[in-house]
Amino acid sequence: MSSVQITFSVLVFLVILALAFDFMNGFHDAANSIATIVSTGVLKPYQAVAWAASFNFLALFLFDLNVAATVGKGIVEAATIDHVVIFGALVGALAWNIITWLFGIPSSSSHALIGGMIGSTLIASGSDSLIASGITKTALFIFVSPALGFLLGGLLMLATSWTFFKATPRGTDRWFRRLQLASSALYSLGHGSNDAQKTMGIIWLLLIAAGVTDAADKRPPEWVVISCYVAIAAGTMFGGWRIVKTMGQKITKLKPVGGFCAETGGAMTLFLASGFGVPVSTTHTITGAIVGVGSSHNVSAVRWGLAGSIVWAWVLTIPASATMAALAWWVGRLLL
Repeated sequence: MSSVQITFSVLVFLVILALAFDFMNGFHDAANSIATIVSTGVLKPYQAVAWAASFNFLALFLFDLNVAATVGKGIVEAATIDHVVIFGALVGALAWNIITWLFGIPSSSSHALIGGMIGSTLIASGSDSLIASGITKTALFIFVSPALGFLLGGLLMLATSWTFFKATPRGTDRWFRRLQLASSALYSLGHGSNDAQKTMGIIWLLLIAAGVTDAADKRPPEWVVISCYVAIAAGTMFGGWRIVKTMGQKITKLKPVGGFCAETGGAMTLFLASGFGVPVSTTHTITGAIVGVGSSHNVSAVRWGLAGSIVWAWVLTIPASATMAALAWWVGRLLL
């Protein structure tokens, strides 16, 4: 792809479109960070989104850009990508995010973006342009991240129950209302670290395709890093209210101690994934942790029918967003 094939105006438009996806990512996935702390009554909704958004942005100073490197260089071959492919990927991911938001389905923005990249690249240049190792790693964590969240959330709940066995319910509730502020902050750091970097990766890929940056660079330009963290924090500030109720109360009823354990288990999972550069779904992770907490009390405390419906949305996300991205690629060929 020659850099002269991308005009400056098209490049700016696609960067803005990518940041719009990043904003939508924060908006769509705000529920993951705030659902438990709102549903347990620890913070009011407007307080919770401000709290979560602050820590989304603070992740800028605490994490390496391993996930950005995976998305930018580990999913598709940068040398075969052009601006139309990027357009298709972003439109496909945005379309799926909007559809799932309208129906209140906690799907994965991350996998919508990965699916968009796959679908747009496949129709543009075939399967040879896909990097199997990166896609396999990402697909594997569709199952690993919720399972790990489930395990850690459940174990933390059991450990906490034994530790505070003799404590009064009022005393336990008072302590964990405070501790949930910390666990929510940790989860929001993990959310910012993993999700903002996915958009960095696709802007980085666009800049490489345009010849603005070199493929040998070890990190994207600093303006890309800062703008992506700002965009996701701004999206979180506006909140995805349709999904908060599903995540916070419909799957299982949570108290502050359960919210603390779910958020802490989810945060631990996200920190591990970000450290290894794996673009995981914060939605999958926190859902698994919430189910793990509910199951530690009683298997019947979890509404498995709803949980099963959410899993189906997870399974459909990559193929659905890939299909939409392929259609958007055809549109992009005519417009760009």
